[in-house]
Amino acid sequence: MIENKPNLTAGWDDDDLPEWTDDQFDRAEFRIGDKLIRPADGTLTRPGRPKSDNPKQQVTLRLDRAVLEGFRATGPGWQSRINAELRKALKLKD
Repeated sequence: MIENKPNLTAGWDDDDLPEWTDDQFDRAEFRIGDKLIRPADGTLTRPGRPKSDNPKQQVTLRLDRAVLEGFRATGPGWQSRINAELRKALKLKD
C-alpha cells in the first residue's frame, strides 16, 4: 500500500508577494508569539452590504394559492411587493 505524504510545497512564491508600504506596517497587528501587542487599525472590512437599521425578519406565512400565484406572476421582487401591500393595508409609512 502506498502511503500518502502531505504536500508541503506552497502554491505561491514569496517573490510574487507585493512589498508592504509604511502605511500597511503602521496599521498591521503586532504579536510576539500568541501575545497581542497592538491590534490592527483600520485594516479589516466586512464584505457585503452594510447592516440595515431596520432589518426585515424572515417568517413563514400561509397565503391563498391565487394570491401567491398573482404576486409571483409580477416577476422578480414579488416578495417586496407583498410587503409593500401589507404596509399599505396597515397604513404604515415607508
